[in-house]
Amino acid sequence: MSEFLQFFLTGVTTGAIYGLIALGFNVLYNATDLINFAQGEWVMLGGLGFYTLSVALGWPLVAAFAIAVVLVAVLGLCLERIALRPVKKPEPITLIIITVGASIFLRGVAMRLWGKDPYSVPALTASVKPVRVLGAALMPQSLWILGIVVALMTGLHLFAKRTLSGKAMEACAIHRHAAWILGIPSERMVLLAFGLSAALGAVGGVIIAPITMCSYDMGTMLGLKGFCAAMLGGLGSHWGAALGGVVLGVLESLGVGYFSSGIKDAIAFLVLLIILMVRPSGLLGASAVKRF
Repeated sequence: MSEFLQFFLTGVTTGAIYGLIALGFNVLYNATDLINFAQGEWVMLGGLGFYTLSVALGWPLVAAFAIAVVLVAVLGLCLERIALRPVKKPEPITLIIITVGASIFLRGVAMRLWGKDPYSVPALTASVKPVRVLGAALMPQSLWILGIVVALMTGLHLFAKRTLSGKAMEACAIHRHAAWILGIPSERMVLLAFGLSAALGAVGGVIIAPITMCSYDMGTMLGLKGFCAAMLGGLGSHWGAALGGVVLGVLESLGVGYFSSGIKDAIAFLVLLIILMVRPSGLLGASAVKRF
């Protein structure tokens, strides 16, 4: 029982990261109907930025955390303004190809700046003593991950339902042209969505880096698994992103623990194939009118 619980808690921790990355996909999809395949690179840049500020420059962890997230959010804004907004005929496939190109470009720049070696990052708490839960060990960093993800999920839900900007983003998701006629600045809402999506990815990179270390290519697989989690939970559903991430993380952890570590990455894509065949809308799939 303790072995199963250990695998389960490990899967929940990993799944929380997948859910946070999936949440970044959904924030942008809800506002623009765009799948940003550079989302994994925001994770990578968040982790490496946190390493540079906290370890290389010696900044306090809280300041390094905040500045790394802000800088990546600014890069997200730049991607929208420089690479996507000038496109004359913004067909979905064209924009998706641009995000794939941005992903390759950012990964190449990161390799030149930080090299190919992985970097270790300090945990967010000085305590290294694990918490015991019915015989299973839960590291303090895992508690930070779960707490931060729950806080962000709650904050985004309140932002969407209780603020004018959140409601404006939801209106743009329903019908951007109608929202523009009603006086909602749709371009500004799209820009805000890019910034939020990049910031969420950066947070994911910062909180997972102390567990897995960070490198220039860490975002590729994390981004793909975050996309699988978004599809599993239901593309467009924020709570579905959390559910999909946790389900995917637990299945992955159980598969590694009871079968083989060689199938770890294959599980995510197997789950994606099954969900596309059985329930394409996902577990909590959004309807034609996007919702939480």
